[in-house]
Amino acid sequence: MSNPSSPLADAQDLQRFGYAQQFLRGFGGFSNFAVSFSIISILTGAVTLFDYGLSMGGPREMLLGWPLVTFGTLMVTLSMAELCSAFPTSGGMYHWSAELGGPTWAWFTAWLNIVGLITAIAAIDYGCAEFLVPMLGFQSTAHSILVVYALLLLSQAVINHYSTVLIAWLSDVSVVVHIVGVVVLIGSLLIYAPRQHLAFLWSTRNFSPVHAPYAWLFMLGLLQAQWTYTGFDASAHMAEETVDPRRRAPWGMVMSVVVSGIFGYLLILSLVLAIPDLAQVLQTTDASGNPLPAVLTIVRLTLGVRAATAVLALTVLAMWFCGLAAITSVSRSFFALARDNGMPLASIWSRVNSRLKTPVNAIWLSAALAFAAMLYSGAYSVVTSISVIGFYLAYIAPVYLGWRRKNTWIAKRGPWNLGRAGTTVNILAVLWTVFICTIMVMPPNARAGWGIVSILAVLFLLHVASGKHRMYKPNRAQP
Repeated sequence: MSNPSSPLADAQDLQRFGYAQQFLRGFGGFSNFAVSFSIISILTGAVTLFDYGLSMGGPREMLLGWPLVTFGTLMVTLSMAELCSAFPTSGGMYHWSAELGGPTWAWFTAWLNIVGLITAIAAIDYGCAEFLVPMLGFQSTAHSILVVYALLLLSQAVINHYSTVLIAWLSDVSVVVHIVGVVVLIGSLLIYAPRQHLAFLWSTRNFSPVHAPYAWLFMLGLLQAQWTYTGFDASAHMAEETVDPRRRAPWGMVMSVVVSGIFGYLLILSLVLAIPDLAQVLQTTDASGNPLPAVLTIVRLTLGVRAATAVLALTVLAMWFCGLAAITSVSRSFFALARDNGMPLASIWSRVNSRLKTPVNAIWLSAALAFAAMLYSGAYSVVTSISVIGFYLAYIAPVYLGWRRKNTWIAKRGPWNLGRAGTTVNILAVLWTVFICTIMVMPPNARAGWGIVSILAVLFLLHVASGKHRMYKPNRAQP
């Protein structure tokens, strides 16, 4: 009898879903966790939208918003982890929706997840380019940022193209970079930076361009934390490349959120307590008149220019790791959808290189679409809002189906499950998703609302125009 956690046993388990083993199972439990943790990237989320959250709700936003969003996200993650244990295949939510709701649910879920991932890559790498251009000594023009953005995508696509093992190793390195970097930054701020009184955390002073009651501004500011908590579904997408995925992939998702929640909250609180003056932090500009990120301003004012430069370099490195893992994730989504003939030119996008064991065409498609996505958005908060909505609609579709039809699949639950708490957690996950998606499309991000409506309209038209999809719920092994 084979070891239940051996690659052979995992390949045999995969055949029960109608799929042959095509990828190399090069991911252990830590590497699976590392991919999701890298995409969450607390340094990326905390730095790039720190200004947005702070300007909307002030210090109180940072005190209460992060734990609130962490709890809501954890309800969604726990619900998804249970499904991942039952259906451990590439494509994650796509396959879960196929099993629980059929081809139409699966098709929309897959494309919404792809929209979330593509816009996430665009936001991550474009933000990275904005930070990297001045570091390289170039002027921060739209052209120079776009060129660097394209080069970042190119480097990430090339690595994804050639080696799954290297991706696993770099993801492990990313965890070390994130944890060590965040711990050093927190320690430096707490030891060397002057600190505000704890009462400062309760302040509602803000510099929001939106004139509205504070409760509304607070809810708008939740984007800062919610944008950070996207992409943890990567652990599910890597299930066919993970040893013992029924246990390790669910834990990868859950632990990526838990660890990010703890370290992210400590980082945010230490930054807020180190703010010397709120107006100065939010209104400082560089020599060209462009606003400086609030995090860099805080570090520069309290720890010095060298420390700010180090934080900037660390942030750029974290963003690059984040974009690298995101391309890995979305390429597997494309592969899974194309494998079931659910998109045009499916035979091209589902092709796995026999020597490299990577979906090379799906990887380059992912990079090309990410480049195109940033050309549309025009505003960072808009593209991040679209990303959040795309992600969470894809996350919640199979959760909703699993909750409504629990009696039809409960016998298929894997070794990682919620037991009797499942229904309660599922309901909380659905409620949180409805709430956060509504907030994400409110002004000043109304363009995100029109963007996601346009995307849904296009998907609906494609669905109608293409007639009965040849994409089917998996039921046979590929030769």
